[in-house]
Formats: sequence, structure tokens, C-alpha cells
Amino acid sequence: MGKTIAEKIFDAHRVNMPFPDTHVLKLDRVFCHEITTPIAITDLMARGMDRVFDPTKIKAVIDHVTPAKDSKTAEQGKILRDWAKRHNIKDFFDVGRNGVCHAIFPEKGFVRPGYTIIMGDSHTCTHGAFGAFAAGVGTTDLEVGILKGVCSFHHPETIKIELNGKLKPGVYAKDVILFIIKELTVNGATNKVIEFTGPVVDKMSMESRMTLCNMAIEAGGTSGICYPDMTTVEYLWDFIKDEFESKEEALEEYSKWVSDEDASYEKVHTYDISELEPMVTFGYKPDQVKPVKEMEGTKIDQVYIGSCTNGRIEDLRIAASVLKDKKISDDVRGIVSPATPEIYSIALKEGIIEIFQDAGFCVTNPTCGACLGMSNGVLAEGEACASTTNRNFNGRMGKGGMVHLMSPATAAKAAIEGEIKNSELYKG
Repeated sequence: MGKTIAEKIFDAHRVNMPFPDTHVLKLDRVFCHEITTPIAITDLMARGMDRVFDPTKIKAVIDHVTPAKDSKTAEQGKILRDWAKRHNIKDFFDVGRNGVCHAIFPEKGFVRPGYTIIMGDSHTCTHGAFGAFAAGVGTTDLEVGILKGVCSFHHPETIKIELNGKLKPGVYAKDVILFIIKELTVNGATNKVIEFTGPVVDKMSMESRMTLCNMAIEAGGTSGICYPDMTTVEYLWDFIKDEFESKEEALEEYSKWVSDEDASYEKVHTYDISELEPMVTFGYKPDQVKPVKEMEGTKIDQVYIGSCTNGRIEDLRIAASVLKDKKISDDVRGIVSPATPEIYSIALKEGIIEIFQDAGFCVTNPTCGACLGMSNGVLAEGEACASTTNRNFNGRMGKGGMVHLMSPATAAKAAIEGEIKNSELYKG
């Protein structure tokens, strides 16, 4: 019997099995940020275990509230900052050099096919886009990972999603993953790996694949995962070119992290998404999804373009193409947060920042603040936000606020109109 990519990664990293179906895996990376990691650091210190297993394999960033907005968030940043210095963690990205964790870590080349990665953040599943097993974990598992470089998981039952057909113009990875979550429901992949395959995925950029995998958790998935291919190699080439004589050699090496044809899956879902339309959420669950045309006319107060889901340069280019030579509605606050300084710099050179500013957007530094209602775009009670983020839970962006999840193209159009509407990029 063949094996899935997740099973292959487990086999290559298994340290032992202390109990039936408890797989202790060696970790290639432990990612950290200032919201969840300080709790683990403080507890390890209290236990007299203020150590790290390997400072070169730990990457840390201040990204959720940046710069700090009050004394509490300043203290969280200080705990992480002092810890990184104390343990000689070189890859620590402080204010000014920081970015959204699930954007800056891949951008720096820290994610590779076949890797095992944990972080105290549910959207760690993003990194599976590279053919890695990446999962968000709780404080105890994070502490063990920091201290020992291992983490335990159950057997990775996998749901395969095969995407056939060709996306229409104006339909993007965000629309695809919203459709999939609607089909699976928020509990449909609980504790499972979601494997994304098929011609549609093969044609996607790494940015789009990261968008897919990012929201696997919204269907309950432990990790989303894509097969590594030449697109993966091209993205990583500047970081791996000294390891391989050619891109073809790198591809051959990484191809071992592809599921076997006779691998066994818990479920296989096959979709032809040639007729898929732009999608948007309603209500307070990520599986409450409708085509945008069914939500047209829904008033919004704020538009937010950014986050670990859709704050990359590809996303900003799409939104800017809708906003060029346009003004946003007088009734809308527009906020855009390029996910890393490099993305900001590219957008600046390409004139994208100017397009956003001319349209009436507030351009902010990289931050996760608005996405979880902590800073840089919190909603007032009764307000609605057209957002490119990943969660629409009740109160997610502010008490009593409503979040409608959508693609950057749809969000940009909503900013112009003051209500939800399909962009001109969609050719339905």
C-alpha cells in the first residue's frame, strides 16, 4: 500500500511511539510570535527549564500588535525579545524588520518540502503549501518543542481534495478555499490533513497555495498540504541553489514528498471548479458561504486587505488593479497592510502603494492586529468589514462587528461601492 505525503513525512521524522497511534516527531522548525510564545517562555522559566533545543531551528517574530499599543503588549514583546537574545536566536524579527509570521517565514526560505513545523498559532497550516507538515499547537506542545525539538501527533488521516477544470478570470484561491470549506463544513476535516491536488492547484502560484493551506484549519484540519513541484523550487531557489546543481535536481529530491498513486485516504473529494464564482461569507462561521452575487448590496463600513491569508504581493496587485484611478466610497474606511517589509517595498516600487493611497486607503505597517480585533482596524458594534482575512467569528474584529471574508478583488470593489459586489475582473 502506498503512502500519503503526510505519512511519508511522519515516517522520516518519527522518534518513537510511546502509545498506540502517538507519533513523536522530530521538528525541523519551531516558529514563535509574541502572543502565544511568552506564555510558554514564562512557564519554562518557572520550571527551571529556560533552554532551547537548537537556536538555529527556532524563528521568532513580533507581528500581532506591532508596534505595541499598551503596556501589556509591550511586555509580551519584551519577553520574546529578551528570550531570543538570551538564547542567541538569530532569526528574530523585531519591529521594523518584522512581518506577518506566515508570510515572512516562507519569504525568508525557512520552509522546505518534507519539513515538520509547529507554532502556537492555528494558521501554521499555511506552510503545508511547500509540501511540509505544519500544525498549530497549544502551549504545552510548544514548550516541549522549544525544549526538546519534538512534538507528538496522531496518525495523519488525510482527506484528498482534487480540483479540476480552470478558474474563470476574477476567481482566486480565496474563492476556492471558501467553496471547499462550505462543502466540508467547519468540522468536516477535524484532526485531518487536507491534501490539495489537481490541475487547478498545479497552476497556482506559491502565494495562492499558501492561501489554500492557510484556511485548512477553518474546516477543522490539522494541516493543509500541496505537492512540491517546480513552482516550489522556483520560489525557494535563492535559498537552496547552493544545495543543488540545478533546479531539476532539486525537483527530483523534493518529488519524494509526493503521495503515492495507491495511497489510502479517509475521503476523496473531486470538484470541477470551472464554473466557480467569487465567494463571500455571511454569518459567523467560515462555512457560511455564498456567491458574491447573492450578497450584492450588503453595506459595509470598513475594508481590510492584508493578513497571512491575502497580504502578499500577488494579493496587493490584484486589489490595485481594481482600485486604479478609482476612489473608495465616502462611507468606507479602507485599510491595507502589506504582510512584510519586502512586500511593502515591492508594492512601493510598482506604484501599488500610490494606487491605494490615491484611492483613499490607509496603508499600515505589517501586522496581524486587525484580523483578531487587537489593533489597526478594530470594528465598532454593528459595523461590517469586507475582509481578506480568514475568520468571521462573532467579535473577531471587534465586539458586535460582522466580518465578510472574500478575495482581494472583491474587497477592493466593496471599498469603491460601499457594499459587496463582484469586481470587473470577474468574467461570469
